Amino acid sequence: MTVHLGAKPEDFAETVLLPGDPLRAQAIAERLDDVTCANRVRGMLGFTGRFKGARVSVQGTGMGMPSASIYAHELITTYGARRLIRVGTCGAMQSDLALGDLVLAMTASTDSNMNRRRFDGLDFAPCASYPLLQAAVEAAASRNVPVRVGGVYSSDAFYDESEAWRRFEPYGTLVAEMETSALYTTAARHGVDALSVLTVSDRIATGEALSPEARERQCTAMVDVALDVALRCDS
Repeated sequence: MTVHLGAKPEDFAETVLLPGDPLRAQAIAERLDDVTCANRVRGMLGFTGRFKGARVSVQGTGMGMPSASIYAHELITTYGARRLIRVGTCGAMQSDLALGDLVLAMTASTDSNMNRRRFDGLDFAPCASYPLLQAAVEAAASRNVPVRVGGVYSSDAFYDESEAWRRFEPYGTLVAEMETSALYTTAARHGVDALSVLTVSDRIATGEALSPEARERQCTAMVDVALDVALRCDS
């Protein structure tokens, strides 16, 4: 048991899917067999079950890098997580990305000061774990799901009047989101694997966005790919 997870050490699997929304965690858990609830602390739901025989957990993290890094740290150091797969939404920065498109985050730029504090002002380049990235590309191909692989921008601010994202857009950064940089850094520090699988829920420049109902439908492919990655890693 930790401050934020009221579970026994054996209650989580080595592969954990990390949605920000605890209700999305519950929805993902409904796709698993032999499911048990591993965590309810602070309403941040966590579950463990089996997907086609592979033991998989899913744990909500809340929004933003500070919250996500807390859960990632505790899952790794106390519960033995070895593979962390973020499943969440993002805002498209490139004009050729459409609503509902799937993005695999290869690297993560950020406006956060978390890493600069950690590295005494130096810049660290957080990146995905190649085995998970390769598995996700293969899983998507097997399902005929198109994916884009590239850099993302992890921001501390959801409502950002400075429009800092525009500084990254000319360099090919695909989308903006709020967790990946901290997740990849935490995983690197502890020698485990991490990957973010993201669904484009809005287009930043135009304001176009999926409705709440459409978000749930469009996120199905993202979860399919993440669960397939978990299965491939278990085999």
